[in-house]
Amino acid sequence: MTRNTATLVGLGAIGLWALLALFTAASGAVPPFQLAAMTFLIGGLVGSATWIARPSRARALVQPWPVWLLGVGGLFGYHALYFSALRLAPPAEAGLISYLWPLLIVLFSARLPGAGGLRAGHLAGAGLGLAGVAILFAGRGGLGFSAAALPGYAAAFLAAFVWAGYSVLSARVGAVPTDAVAGFCLVTAALSLLCHLGLETTVWPSGAAEWGAVALLGLGPVGAAFYLWDVGCKRGDVRLLGVVAYAAPVLSTLILVATGYAAASAALAVACGLIVAGALLAVRASRAAPA
Repeated sequence: MTRNTATLVGLGAIGLWALLALFTAASGAVPPFQLAAMTFLIGGLVGSATWIARPSRARALVQPWPVWLLGVGGLFGYHALYFSALRLAPPAEAGLISYLWPLLIVLFSARLPGAGGLRAGHLAGAGLGLAGVAILFAGRGGLGFSAAALPGYAAAFLAAFVWAGYSVLSARVGAVPTDAVAGFCLVTAALSLLCHLGLETTVWPSGAAEWGAVALLGLGPVGAAFYLWDVGCKRGDVRLLGVVAYAAPVLSTLILVATGYAAASAALAVACGLIVAGALLAVRASRAAPA
């Protein structure tokens, strides 16, 4: 697989994450950790289903403990911190802070061997993307940071570092097969279930539509997306993926508008323009960088 092909595979994950808000909204009132347990279980089972045809792929689970710490720490750690941030801080502010992770990926990737260096276009592109997301979140009702929500802001900030670290460090363990992600998903599902049992009241989806939304979450944004992202981070241009990742919340909002869950706004249009401009700068910088 070429580097460009792997990057395109990673972009598929961003496209699937754009559906996260829609499917989550359609899943009803299922609590966050319960929803994580259900969807990561589906995602893990989907990945491990390939082992039926090729049992040798199950050997991917035999990895040193640092690899398991990275995989489970990234998947479960990010979601646990993000859910905690949403509990302790307003969603708009928590979401904006957590979306520092694409910028952090761009910065951290400069330390990767053979990355070709970090160019001004990558930084400018990431900056424009972050500005676009800030305008998008501000347009949803304004941003009002307060001292009372500091624990939530801290959790969101840590979540950004966890996901950026997971994404960039995955490139350093490129020899680990993507099949191992199935194991990370299953362990994440188990840990999410424990958190649910200790912190939440069980609420099951109501009706076929809500159950269908949960299934689609597990198959796509909380399933296939992590396998695609693993391929992109390990074999593709992780700097470019970091910049283009800012498109996820904008695409998500566009989908919500198209399906009637949200209204169109001027902020959405401005955010789209900034993120597209940032992505173009990053593409140009990547093409100019040595392979």
